[in-house]
Amino acid sequence: MSHLCIAQSVRIAAIVAGLLVTSLQTLTVSAADKPNIIFILADDLGHGDLGCYGQKLIQTPNLDQMAAEGMRFTDFYAGNTVCAPSRSVLMTGQHMGHTYVRGNAGADITIQSLRDEDVTVAEVLKQAGYATALCGKWGLGDDTPGNTGLPNDQGFDLFYGYLNQVHAHNYYPEFLWFNKQKLPLRNKVVTLPRKYAGFAGGYATERVDYSHDLILDRALEFVDAQKDGPFFLYLPLTIPHANNEGTRGTGNGQEVPDYGIYKDRPWGEPEKGQAAMITRMDAGIGQLLALLKKLKIDDNTLVMFSSDNGPHDEGGHDTDLFDPNGPLRGMKRDLYEGGVRVPMIARWPGKITAGTETAHIGYFGDLMATCAELAGVDPPPHLDSISFVSTLTGKADKQKEHQYLYWEFYEQGGKQAVRHGKWKAIRMPMVTGPTELYNLEADLGEVTNIAADHPEIVKQLEAMMDEAHVPHPNWQVRGQPAARK
Repeated sequence: MSHLCIAQSVRIAAIVAGLLVTSLQTLTVSAADKPNIIFILADDLGHGDLGCYGQKLIQTPNLDQMAAEGMRFTDFYAGNTVCAPSRSVLMTGQHMGHTYVRGNAGADITIQSLRDEDVTVAEVLKQAGYATALCGKWGLGDDTPGNTGLPNDQGFDLFYGYLNQVHAHNYYPEFLWFNKQKLPLRNKVVTLPRKYAGFAGGYATERVDYSHDLILDRALEFVDAQKDGPFFLYLPLTIPHANNEGTRGTGNGQEVPDYGIYKDRPWGEPEKGQAAMITRMDAGIGQLLALLKKLKIDDNTLVMFSSDNGPHDEGGHDTDLFDPNGPLRGMKRDLYEGGVRVPMIARWPGKITAGTETAHIGYFGDLMATCAELAGVDPPPHLDSISFVSTLTGKADKQKEHQYLYWEFYEQGGKQAVRHGKWKAIRMPMVTGPTELYNLEADLGEVTNIAADHPEIVKQLEAMMDEAHVPHPNWQVRGQPAARK
């Protein structure tokens, strides 16, 4: 199919879907007032991996410039500390105590797949007349019989990339998905015995087609085709997630075509790969921003950039070299700040004041209410979502705030965490364990547990955790009683 035919079919699908979906109330916002929305999501990128957040060794000039031209969030959080649940929070606007997908499921992909009744950001924006595309990694549904979580069934007119997150480990896969069809690539892949939700991961022995570049090209094509707008592009890139299966082949899970400016650095191969991946991602984002300017839609496009969780220590690279969590404690799979506090940059010329910084405490779940407000539609009911449009547009005095942010994690014995203003509480194991307390204003690195000094604050935050956690039979910590429906 030619790029022109693809673009035409995407636009037709968006128009038809906009006419058919009537479940949400449209407000009085004209098409001309609806901005294009692009949300870029890195994979396992740390708070300290970008120059504008303090990185010294890895070059990210385009994201640094994006921050200089827009707004940098200092207190923004992922939905969770690992992939699938974090993306579920992002797409549904419900925190970890309410959203359906609460973990990386392992064998049973059905509990890691969105249901028909789950309403995504893409579905809300389609109702408002947006063309919608997802280019990259999904992780909330697979091609198993009867699966309801496929992107095209969850509000996206166009999908190109990976469904299964283990498939997404491999940057040189044997195929990528285009909507509901497999498009073969020229790579030759060795698969390994271990399967994840029916999919066996692997690594390429013949590397021809680099998936990140293909995904970025498809995203640029979508933007070009939909320049008359409005459009929503969700761009969940796989960089810099490691190919853990690849470490069994080459010993280096940081897969990238070349090391670029880092090839002669006195670092190990995994470190060169890690840096080169991030800088390659940054260059692609530069291409996207340049295209918006070329198409003269820069001023009507809100671009946001974040990461799905804290930095990883996988793929064989040395985390001490780049210090990816910066001043924060913990990494991926932790509920300390390093596992859930993530970079967030927003750029919207003429609407967001250049070079601004905000300490607004927001998180992934707020994308739903933010997009609904921008599109002029009511968001679905029963959300844990607050629009941050007021923050973006310089009206901080009108910005609503969360009473608290909440996370829960079912691996490693189970964990819960809540942030309430300057206070952060972590309970391990979840529900039954002791609670740690930190004052983030005085102790950003969460070095000193002051729970014994503030029993009344501990009790207050434990009550918030108890309120937020709604048990679900699909998600339970080993050794604890099964949840009831």
